[in-house]
Amino acid sequence: MAPKTQKVPTKKGGKAKKTHQKFSINCATPVEDEIMDVGAFEDFLKSRIKVNGKAGNLGSEVALSRDKNEVQLTSHIPFSKRYLKYLTKKFLKKNNLRDYIRVIASDKNSYELRYFQISTAEDEESGEEEQ
Repeated sequence: MAPKTQKVPTKKGGKAKKTHQKFSINCATPVEDEIMDVGAFEDFLKSRIKVNGKAGNLGSEVALSRDKNEVQLTSHIPFSKRYLKYLTKKFLKKNNLRDYIRVIASDKNSYELRYFQISTAEDEESGEEEQ
């Protein structure tokens, strides 16, 4: 005999939950040092973000805007914050900035571009060898 299975009741007539997500990338530090251009970064994101499997097709679901040194993305469909980090790193690599700048999550819905910290331990070791 086959084991008996119980049917789990499902909800019917429930409304789909609309997702509304806002992400931001703060580019203030590299832009103030004139290393990076926010306009070029915004254009890169517009051309590379994939919506429904097509790159450059933001449509009405995803909106990209720029406020001085910050790029903001608003999405009405599920969107991964990690994907935004991936594209940011790709832009930095393309412009040979990946060795100097890193992408850090400053809070739940935003990233910040910061310089790598040079360790002072190496400086102390080289100072001791000279003496």
